[in-house]
Amino acid sequence: MKGMGNMMKQAQQLQAKMMKMQEELAGKTVETTAGGGMVRVVANGKQQIVSLEIEKEVIDPEDADMLQDLVLAAVNDALTKSQEMVSSEMGKLTGGMNIPGLT
Repeated sequence: MKGMGNMMKQAQQLQAKMMKMQEELAGKTVETTAGGGMVRVVANGKQQIVSLEIEKEVIDPEDADMLQDLVLAAVNDALTKSQEMVSSEMGKLTGGMNIPGLT
C-alpha cells in the first residue's frame, strides 16, 4: 500500500505543476502573419486569439474573399503554433511521456 500512497502523492504533484503551467501558458503568446504581414494574429497558450491587426492596404470592398482567406490563414496558423507551444511545455512537464488527455 505504501507504493499506492507514493503514486497518489506524485499524481497530486503533477496536477499542481500542470495547473501552474496552465496559468503560465495563458500569459504566453505566439504571433503569426499572412499576406506578407498584412494580417497579424496573436494567440495565447489557452488557444485564444488575443489580437488581430489588418493593414488598411489589404481592405478592398471589391475583394472581401481575399481578406477572409488571409484572416483564416493567420488565425489557423496562430492556433496551430499555440497548440505546439502547449504540447512542448507539457512534454517538458511529463518528461516526454504521452499521457492521454494532457496534450
